[in-house]
Amino acid sequence: MSVETLDFADPFFSVQLIENEATYEVSGKAIVLNLSETPIQIREQSLAHLQSVIVADVALSNLTHAVIIGGIDAHPDELALMEKVRATWPSAFDVRGEERLRGISHYMSKKVWRGQFGFTMYHSGSVPLNVGLHKDHDFCPVPGFREVHTQIMGFGKMQQCREKDVNTLYLEEPMAPGTTHRPMYDAEGNFPWHQFETITPSIFMAVEMLPEGASPPA
Repeated sequence: MSVETLDFADPFFSVQLIENEATYEVSGKAIVLNLSETPIQIREQSLAHLQSVIVADVALSNLTHAVIIGGIDAHPDELALMEKVRATWPSAFDVRGEERLRGISHYMSKKVWRGQFGFTMYHSGSVPLNVGLHKDHDFCPVPGFREVHTQIMGFGKMQQCREKDVNTLYLEEPMAPGTTHRPMYDAEGNFPWHQFETITPSIFMAVEMLPEGASPPA
């Protein structure tokens, strides 16, 4: 049983990683993401694997593996918050060096790993974002890489395309605060061409899940 505070979203949001807790009391508003295949109970509702919701002043039950993001109601001026984020977090291009991110208003917190799970927050500052379609994750050479994104602030859409061309779009999921998109990967961890696109300036959390046999990048 453990409740661990993760500092990757400091000083803007509090993040707790919960493992094997029978109950957890949420004060104020928070987003809960279930990382376990065991459902989390929220009064009469259950939260399935890789689903997330906004909760408020409620007891959660049966938390095998979950992330809880607090402080989402502590920033009444979201645009002012995002300005502070841009002044604090580096650009994603500076950190990752991917050509598709050059000149893009896209910023990222540091990344923390706990076991096979990696956690990062991103801020997308422009509308449109034009971050670029992609499907490969070269840092994970072992088949079976998985990833989902949870919207924290603002609104966006996760797009899936047949080819590396947004005109071949075949599925688009709206992303509102508290939403995690459906997993896109198949059983072998293959992804379609996909991208996050902004509707408004946004902050979201990426959760990367490495398969057994893969190690977190140094």
